[in-house]
Amino acid sequence: MRSLFVSKFRYYLVFFSVCFAFCSLGGRLIWLQVIEADRFSTVAEVARKNFSTIKARRGDIVDAKGNLLATTRSVVEVGVDPHSVVEDDQLKWKTLSTYLGITEEEILKAVNKKTRPSLSDPKVSRDVRWVKLKEEVDEGTYRKIQELRIKGVYGNFKHSRLYPNRNLASHVLGFVNKEDVAAMGVERFADYYLKGQDGWRESEKDGRRREMPQHRSLEVKANDGLNVELSIDRRIQDIVEEELSSMVEEFDPLSASIIVSDPKSGYILALANAPDFNPNLFNQGELAHQRNRALSDLYEPGSTFKIVAVGGAMNEGLITPTDIIDCSKSTMRRGNRNLRLPSDHHPLGKISVSKVVQKSSNRGAARLGILLGSQRLYQYCQAFGFGQKTDFGIGGERKGTLHPPSRWDGLTITRLPIGHAVSVTPMQIHASMACVANDGVLMKPQFISRVFDHAGKTIVPFDPKPVRKVISTRVARELSTMLKSVVTKEGTARRAEIEGFSVAGKTGTTQKLIDGKYSNRHHVASFVGYFPASEPKVVITVVVDEPKMKKGLLGYGGVVAAPAFQRVGKGIISYWGLKPESKNQMVASRAEFKERAL
Repeated sequence: MRSLFVSKFRYYLVFFSVCFAFCSLGGRLIWLQVIEADRFSTVAEVARKNFSTIKARRGDIVDAKGNLLATTRSVVEVGVDPHSVVEDDQLKWKTLSTYLGITEEEILKAVNKKTRPSLSDPKVSRDVRWVKLKEEVDEGTYRKIQELRIKGVYGNFKHSRLYPNRNLASHVLGFVNKEDVAAMGVERFADYYLKGQDGWRESEKDGRRREMPQHRSLEVKANDGLNVELSIDRRIQDIVEEELSSMVEEFDPLSASIIVSDPKSGYILALANAPDFNPNLFNQGELAHQRNRALSDLYEPGSTFKIVAVGGAMNEGLITPTDIIDCSKSTMRRGNRNLRLPSDHHPLGKISVSKVVQKSSNRGAARLGILLGSQRLYQYCQAFGFGQKTDFGIGGERKGTLHPPSRWDGLTITRLPIGHAVSVTPMQIHASMACVANDGVLMKPQFISRVFDHAGKTIVPFDPKPVRKVISTRVARELSTMLKSVVTKEGTARRAEIEGFSVAGKTGTTQKLIDGKYSNRHHVASFVGYFPASEPKVVITVVVDEPKMKKGLLGYGGVVAAPAFQRVGKGIISYWGLKPESKNQMVASRAEFKERAL
């Protein structure tokens, strides 16, 4: 029998190779299952577990009548997984591009974006599993996309903020940006109430990364946000914004602001600026248009500021409406100095305090300021709310400029009473006039009336907030009678007259400082007033920055702003159905002024 020759070397080579293989495999198993068991168990757990956030629905914003101003809708963010797309679905891309409102080239570019450089090592590429095609698609459109059955194309549901009235009240509402952060306006101020509380869900997913609802281990439901009711009235806001559009078309100003409020409560009924913006497209407009000019823009108020000196002097008992003021002299003695007084547009001679207001005498107001004295004049400026924020609540508000007497020069005592050497915001001058209309009580301007839940129950009320008593009720009513005479044929604001209603108010025309000098061509025109003067229901402020007039004309407050006040006032009267004052009331009002002016 022939024996086979077997090489010992080959035998041991095979034997040790097999042993090495089994030892390596056993060592690897021990490494994975024993030594690194905890770490790899965690990796597997993370790969299997599915943790997702349940977004809370942001609350609605409504006007005083319940009309919707801002709401939240469900939308779908549509994207594609480039590694899941198949060639056969290319025939459906044209339909998909139509639904999404994008081009087929954009879809092709997304499909071809299969890798990207690693953040830790740019030389290493990582697979891309999601490329966004469209940020927001409504649910109806998404259902049509699903019916196409294009592999790799899917969407993620999310909430999106919607402002159904577009530009209406944009500076009050503000907006929520793409990162779901409230950026300005009511959205930011009331964000604590509106945003709600997100929930979360923990479950498992299968090998295709799909959730398995039967394995949900924990779910915390989201608490939707509360709703906010504003004091803004949509119809009055419409009236104001229509008037702003007309003013922009007629005068082409740099900017303009109109504020409407209830003097008794301080609630803002309308607030608008030109230019404005669309909160739905906040990222497409100019950033400057988002500035709430009624709170942020400063200007010298001019004659509208004269109520401070007149009201302060009467409140201190230094003068009465019938006292005579000599406006013929250009200087006034104060201590051992002769102070130079500002000039008037027309010689007025010796006139009563009531006529000083009616004719808007600069010299008369300056004399009253000197009579008050530096410290008391400064204190009344502060009492009326100047040199400080109104705490309106919307970001961007400025406090203006009001220097203490220690920083005044020799002319300030004569210029401050006529609205120079001070800068204010439209909201500050509005609040000060509302103070006179409210019997001398300064109210905090507010734009939110309450926060309520989905059942309509009030959760947080925003009640009217008196700030301080500035002047006595008697002085306020006497000053109101003087302001009524301004809105007559003999006053500076005859264009603000409203037939059947007594109107009280004050015009203002301020030369702007250009290169350190007062310009004769650049003006800020304003008018602040209220009606009915006997029982004020509404205060309206109109401020127009650099209205462009016809050749030879100046942009006076009585020419530019007063007519706007009248038109807005008539719109409100028609909307509210206010009945005209009786002839007896009107006659008595005129007789009262004539008696005090004599």
